Amino acid sequence: MVAPKEQPRTVAQAAVELNLSAGTIRAWITQRRIGHIRLGGAIRIPVGEIRRLLEVGYVPAEPRTGP
Repeated sequence: MVAPKEQPRTVAQAAVELNLSAGTIRAWITQRRIGHIRLGGAIRIPVGEIRRLLEVGYVPAEPRTGP
């Protein structure tokens, strides 16, 4: 059994975690921009895939120079 924190997310849960619409997540699935698991008619997003998207999209702040 998978720990609850690591269980794959539904499209709606992934959308909430990424602050996106469920439609965007579904479009990304269709475009194969986000990895997913198909279980019959159900789609699940692995937690690692959500982390990957957050890491890839991260833009660090630039250090300030001067006063």
